[in-house]
Amino acid sequence: MADDEYFDPRLGRMGKGGAPKGRRFAGLVRAATNVARGGARARRGRSSYAGHRNGRGAGIGRLLASRDKHALYRRRRVVVKARIVRLRGGAIGGARAHLRYLQRDGTTRDGERGQVYGAAGPEADGQQFLARSEGDRHQFRFIVAPEDGGEYNDLQPLVRRLMTRMESDLGTRLDWIAVDHFNSGHPHSHILLRGVDEAGKDLVIARDYISQGLRERAAELVDLDLGPRSDREIMASRRAEIDHPRFTSIDRTLVRAADAERIVTPRARDPFEHDLRAGRLGALSRMGLATPLAAGRWQLAADLETVLRTMGEKGDIIRTMQREYGRASRTLPSAQTRIYDPAGAGAGAGEKALVGRVMARGLADEHAGREYLIVEGLDGNSHYVKLWKGQGETGEGDGLPDGIIAGTIVEIRPRDVALRPADRTIVAVADMNGGHYDRDAHLDFDPDASPAFLDRHQRRLEALRRPLGLARSPDGGWTIGPDHLTRVLAHESTRSGDRPVRMTLRAPVALEKMVQAQAATWLDHMLVGEDGLQLRDAGFGAEARTALAARRDWLVGEGLAQRHGEAVSFAPDMLATLRQRELSRMSTRLERQLALPYRAAADGEPVEGRLTRRLDLLSGRFALLENAHEFTLVPWRDALDRRVGQTMSGMVVGGDIDWRFGRGRGGPGIS
Repeated sequence: MADDEYFDPRLGRMGKGGAPKGRRFAGLVRAATNVARGGARARRGRSSYAGHRNGRGAGIGRLLASRDKHALYRRRRVVVKARIVRLRGGAIGGARAHLRYLQRDGTTRDGERGQVYGAAGPEADGQQFLARSEGDRHQFRFIVAPEDGGEYNDLQPLVRRLMTRMESDLGTRLDWIAVDHFNSGHPHSHILLRGVDEAGKDLVIARDYISQGLRERAAELVDLDLGPRSDREIMASRRAEIDHPRFTSIDRTLVRAADAERIVTPRARDPFEHDLRAGRLGALSRMGLATPLAAGRWQLAADLETVLRTMGEKGDIIRTMQREYGRASRTLPSAQTRIYDPAGAGAGAGEKALVGRVMARGLADEHAGREYLIVEGLDGNSHYVKLWKGQGETGEGDGLPDGIIAGTIVEIRPRDVALRPADRTIVAVADMNGGHYDRDAHLDFDPDASPAFLDRHQRRLEALRRPLGLARSPDGGWTIGPDHLTRVLAHESTRSGDRPVRMTLRAPVALEKMVQAQAATWLDHMLVGEDGLQLRDAGFGAEARTALAARRDWLVGEGLAQRHGEAVSFAPDMLATLRQRELSRMSTRLERQLALPYRAAADGEPVEGRLTRRLDLLSGRFALLENAHEFTLVPWRDALDRRVGQTMSGMVVGGDIDWRFGRGRGGPGIS
């Protein structure tokens, strides 16, 4: 050393002297960093770098995850589910829908509306939080569910302390709100966290911290509040797993201990663990999932995990149905419960529709937003139908139809996984035009194609533009690749997995309100035989039979039907007459509200105006078009949802509307 202020670092072991000749200090630093990051694998030239180490909390996440595994059984368990939701591109509407769901009625212990709170106090403004989130790239959503959450009178202090620990671990202040739910058997808290740090930059949290660190922090706090689990609690909870019809921690241990032929023994060093394994193997044998062999050995079924997870899901579904019937002060008919399987109701089974009354609607997965319906079918059974993520969550236009509430009548069919005729036509046109599709090329291929038919193909390509990454040229044409049909079929298959069913709202009101309604109701369509549905003399099927008989008598009294002994004939224009009665009554009401005259849309006449809103009538859904001089009511199409507030025009064709909007010959349309 030249003086006391000079320091010359030398890497290597003590007593080894300086750096090897020919190697610079910077090179040694890089080599040491590489070894520390990847150990021996890095020295062999295979880097073990992974993206999960990026972001805040990476180090503390790994530290928390590496704690003593032998203390797991004694630690209070906390389930933490995490999800990252992108907000840009108009998806903030999904965040608003999610917050509305969290604040719905009946989630507190008193059955009241869920209360939003934050770091500042027991009350927070969720709308202000969403306003601050405008422009954020993403949002974090957490569900924190302590196993012993029922021991807490209030989860707010626990959540605040958890978020304070999280701020310390991540090194930044966090902007968050939360809502506690006590409407299930496991009290839990929903936490919404903005995806920005205190400097306004994107908040990136390491995967290790999200997947394990946050759960460990929550378990720490619950341990401090309630103390670690006693030996008696641990033994009781593990013994309860022996007969559980679901995949348990004992099953996980057995699967890990099994050899390549899935043969396992219950032997373990701990006598209690041995008893657990032996008892579970006996239970699995009774379920047909394990076969006893000689010398105390057992062979596990190849599909053991899949079957047990399915059994657990079915058990959860039955409990959900029992809970919903209990809320309605009714008893679930266990012998008449069904879980709707779209695969079993598909084309191979004649694509039989499930038609019935909605008994309840809820979320099968609160975290992912996947919904379910409980439908009392015309077949006399109660059906559990797993749906898709809500429309606001997915940002797509084929979500659950509006107005699906308890008492309404719905029709459910499996979603088709097949190419559409339009897909094949597009490829055929493109093959004749050098891989390019446009309206002119289509007319060359089919000179008789109508404008509405061409519009249908344009809309199909617009729908596939984002998921398939289709390229559109400045002249409005499309580039169609040679593998277009293969990619379309893969896309439809993916959509079918996410959205397994197609749903139609058949009646927006309860059954009893349709008996004497001056409108073309679902009961009328049933009476004239349009639906061709079979009714069973049990459950909702029996109620529908009674309502149909009462509706038939009412129609006879109105002069729209005649009795011929036991038979009844209906007037040919019965449905049109009833539909016109409802439209006349609604138009009179709207004339007073809008101070405009009503003009009926006659076949072959043009209609034009600003699409103001949708009207849900018993005869169907109608669009309200207004202009400076008058208004009219025309049949609604789902594609009009995004056109509310716009000026539109169209032509009445056969009682339907051939819509026109946009500019130019290639502009979009709805037919």
